[in-house]
Amino acid sequence: MTTSRETNSMDHPTLRRLVDEVGALTLEEQITLLKGLIPGVAAQMTPREFEMLALQLRMKGERFYDAKQHPGVGRAARHVMGDRDLEGR
Repeated sequence: MTTSRETNSMDHPTLRRLVDEVGALTLEEQITLLKGLIPGVAAQMTPREFEMLALQLRMKGERFYDAKQHPGVGRAARHVMGDRDLEGR
């Protein structure tokens, strides 16, 4: 989990604790939790914003698989664009 200007005000220790606790669940439980969060998140977004979130999640998975295929290789040498690339950071 990284920080940026946009997320600097968040309670990162609490978020990290929650992520760690969810990591102890089975895959099926993690997927169920993720699906359970979707309606509440979508209700607070426009359809376009939700579409962008879905794209960000897809990119996160693609970056994970790319990093897994290229262990020990830094982000600069990777093949998949990330949030920093899209935001110009």
